[in-house]
Amino acid sequence: MSTELGCSTRTIQRDLEVLEFAGVPWYIDASDKSYRVRSDFRFPTLMLTHDETIGQVIATALTNASGLDIGPGASPTTRKLAATSNDEIQQIIADAARIIEVFDLKLVDHSQHHGIIRTLQSALLEGNKVTGRYDSPYEDKTLRLTIHPYRLCLIKQAWYVIGHIEGETRAKTFRVARFKTARQLEQAALIPDQFDLREHFGNAWSVYRGDTSYDIRLRFEPQAARVVTETVWHHTQEVKQNRDGSATLSFTVDGLDEILNWILSWSGKVRVDAPNELRVLLVQTLEKAIQIHSESDSE
Repeated sequence: MSTELGCSTRTIQRDLEVLEFAGVPWYIDASDKSYRVRSDFRFPTLMLTHDETIGQVIATALTNASGLDIGPGASPTTRKLAATSNDEIQQIIADAARIIEVFDLKLVDHSQHHGIIRTLQSALLEGNKVTGRYDSPYEDKTLRLTIHPYRLCLIKQAWYVIGHIEGETRAKTFRVARFKTARQLEQAALIPDQFDLREHFGNAWSVYRGDTSYDIRLRFEPQAARVVTETVWHHTQEVKQNRDGSATLSFTVDGLDEILNWILSWSGKVRVDAPNELRVLLVQTLEKAIQIHSESDSE
C-alpha cells in the first residue's frame, strides 16, 4: 500500500491513528488486503436545524433559476449534505426540493456569460483587475476596458459589476451581459477601503443614479392602491392611505428616467402630483405612444 500511494508505512500508520482518534471505525479487509471504514458509519456532517435545511434548499432553488447562470450554484452543497446527513434531514431536503421552486424571474439572459461571471468572481476574490470588451448601447462602438472591480451585484433583473476604469477614480456600474470578453489580469486592483454600495447607488430608482435629486409624490387610484402598497419599491418609500381608498406614495429619487418607466406600467391608475418635471415627461411619453399607435392604425 505504501508503494502504491508513494508514502512511507509510518505515514499510513499515522493516518490510521488519526482516524481512530476521530472515532472513525476502520478494519482490515483480509480478502483484498485493504483498510475499510465500517459500512454503517456516517462521517460527521453539519448539524442543521429544520429551518437551516430548508434555507439551503431555497438557496438551491434560487441559484438554479433560469437566467441567473452562476454555475452549479448551491446544488452540489445540498447534494453533499443529503448524502452525509441522517434520514430525517435527507427527507426534509427531498420534500423541500419537491415543493419549492423559483419560476419566471424574467432575468436578463446570462446564458452566454458563464465564463465572464466566473472571471469576475475570481478577480474579485483575488483582488485583481479585469480587462475586456464592453458593448454599451449608449456608445457607437465596442469599448475596450480595464476595470478595478469592487463588487458583483444582482440588481432587479441583471448582474452588474461595480468598479472604476483604469486611469479614473469614479466608480461606475457595468452590466455583465454587455461584456463580450473578460480576462483577469495578474495585477492588483485598487479598491477603496471605505467603499459603500448603498452610497454608490444613492437614491437611484434602480441602477443608474441621476445627477439631480427629486421628491416624488404619486397618487394611486383605489383599484391599484392595495396592490402597489404590497411591495416596498424603494428604500425611501413612504405610504399615505387616503380616505377615498387611494394611496399616496412618496420617494426621494436621483434621476427620473428609471422611475418614469415604472410609472408607465401603472398608466391609467396613477397621477403624478410632484415634481412637475416628472409629470411633463410622463405626458410626453404617453403622447408619443399614442402617436406611434395612431400612425400604425393609419397604415
